Amino acid sequence: MTLPLLIEASELHQHLNNPDLLIVDLSSEENYLKGHIPNAINLSPSSLLSGQPPVPNKLPSNDQLQQLCKAIGLTEKSLVVAYDDQKGALAGRFIWSLNIIGHNNCSMLNGQITSWTTEALPLETAVNQAKASTYKISINPKLIADVEFITQHLQDPNLAIWDARSYPEYTGEKVINAAKGGHIPGAHHFEWTDCLISEDNLRLKPANTLLAALKEQGITPEKTIITHCQTHRRSGLTYFVARYLGFKDVRCYDGSWFEWGNLPDTPVEK
Repeated sequence: MTLPLLIEASELHQHLNNPDLLIVDLSSEENYLKGHIPNAINLSPSSLLSGQPPVPNKLPSNDQLQQLCKAIGLTEKSLVVAYDDQKGALAGRFIWSLNIIGHNNCSMLNGQITSWTTEALPLETAVNQAKASTYKISINPKLIADVEFITQHLQDPNLAIWDARSYPEYTGEKVINAAKGGHIPGAHHFEWTDCLISEDNLRLKPANTLLAALKEQGITPEKTIITHCQTHRRSGLTYFVARYLGFKDVRCYDGSWFEWGNLPDTPVEK
């Protein structure tokens, strides 16, 4: 059995009694304790980061990823559904992380927790613990882009870099925790929140609307897509969106601008 990659609250509600369903809530502990989807396990976003200098936002080590699997009780049969209180950024990065280790039966709740509460579906406040499990990790390097890969392909017409940051960050007007501002040469800008209907409706825009908007920016399904932001949080959502839209070759630059903007020899455009 599989669930839709993007699942609506009403459909998820129908599967709550499925023993293979694994709901992962990446909201803050405070918000989790206020109320969450029944049986959901709270996962700290720090579990998605290596935490190691000089670029702590990179993918965790294999040992750390193994611990992540144990923390949520992941098995090969798990039907994972993720949501957060961050407009889908953390849920997207989490799904990317699971895809990297070989688990592809993952879904995102459309609209995050607000879509659940808007429909007045049941919440609980009990803290749920993961069941003991084992999961054999198999890393898929084709979902990752690093500085070497990017610099080797800067002139490749079949590659599109999707910069998901704000426009002032993209132009270099705003610089966050970096020695230099701007963007990777040739990068295409499409801010991550432009994938959402509105600030009050965090569901994704219709697929045809997103495809048309991305095409205007040079981001199209036949290309290899590399998406990034400042720390590969916001680009967690854009990774998911690209997959949802049927893009076949999507990589995440987990070092993101925190790495690129602090390296002395990386080229920059403004």
